[in-house]
Amino acid sequence: MNISSSQVSGRRGRRTGVAAIGVSICLGATLAACGSSNGSSSSSASGGGKVGVSLILKTLTNPYFVSMEKDAKTQAAKDNVSLTVAAGNTDGDTQTQITAIDNAISRGDKGILITTNGDAVNAALNRAKQAGLFVIALDTAPNPAGVANITYATDNEQAGKLDGQYAAAALNGKPAVIAMLDLFNNQVVSVDINRDHGFLEGMGIDPGSKTENGKEAKSGKYTGGKGGSYTIACHQPTQGAIDGGRTAMENCLSANPNINVVYAINEPAGEGAYNALKAAGKEKNVAIYAIDGSCAGLKNLTSGEFAADAVQYPGKMASLGVDSIAKLARGGSKPSVTGGKSFYDTGTALAAAKPLGGLTVQTPSQAASACWGN
Repeated sequence: MNISSSQVSGRRGRRTGVAAIGVSICLGATLAACGSSNGSSSSSASGGGKVGVSLILKTLTNPYFVSMEKDAKTQAAKDNVSLTVAAGNTDGDTQTQITAIDNAISRGDKGILITTNGDAVNAALNRAKQAGLFVIALDTAPNPAGVANITYATDNEQAGKLDGQYAAAALNGKPAVIAMLDLFNNQVVSVDINRDHGFLEGMGIDPGSKTENGKEAKSGKYTGGKGGSYTIACHQPTQGAIDGGRTAMENCLSANPNINVVYAINEPAGEGAYNALKAAGKEKNVAIYAIDGSCAGLKNLTSGEFAADAVQYPGKMASLGVDSIAKLARGGSKPSVTGGKSFYDTGTALAAAKPLGGLTVQTPSQAASACWGN
């Protein structure tokens, strides 16, 4: 999500806008956005009729979720789907999402695609399933995951691992002094754990726990690349935001001014870290590793602000979700998870300005062909 956790704010809160397509009918005065593409919202799937699908997003004020809306509408037009879009008024607004779920049930939609704003929506999603709607979570599985029929998401551990492998190779045996800029330090969120642990695993460092951050040995040997010694300078929360990243990096530099590797939970946290490093005159000596793959983030690779960026594909999550429900409503089979995983993996790749031997790396221009945002 870029972090998709409901509590995250930051660069994903930069843009708004929902264009009504065709005849748009707003059901529920509290909905932040609504629109039905392709005319009538009839859910009939017989005889080639339209299939009703609801896309319920965290907000429509950040480019990550706007890209989901855009690609979902494109797919809906291809699949003869009547798509209704709704979103929370703010990140964490569960009541608006609950209203949208209830509206989907009342409307007779065949399915719901949702990036949940929190566990409070679970009861409404269970009501939807009981009413026969197929529920697909996008980006992040609900808690518990079984609240959705299936989740379409990035393998966040793999995304972190790609960054860590590149960081270890780039060090070329030099000592690593690592700043870990996480999402939270007061709650456990799967995306936070998976990305943090993936990065350490890619470096060749044992995370020390399967369920918590910060449990690795604070010094030792990393085995990735040519291998070498490492020191964990800090674990700091960023809330996935630029301001949080800057404050976290300032705290890390106070703890250890010799940091040369920065893991950032997402691009906004990475941007904040870069701002702090630049203010301290250290930006040229520190490599920042981020996860997101936004168009803006890829430009930071070209400029040298980031050393590498593990990309993800939010629009693909939404378009696949629309297509899956349309096929299911017309007699197709239910979608299934990726082999060996508990979700459908929509893919990730590593983008970097400098290729390294032995690693598969996209150039920023190659990655830009599938980037999201502006």
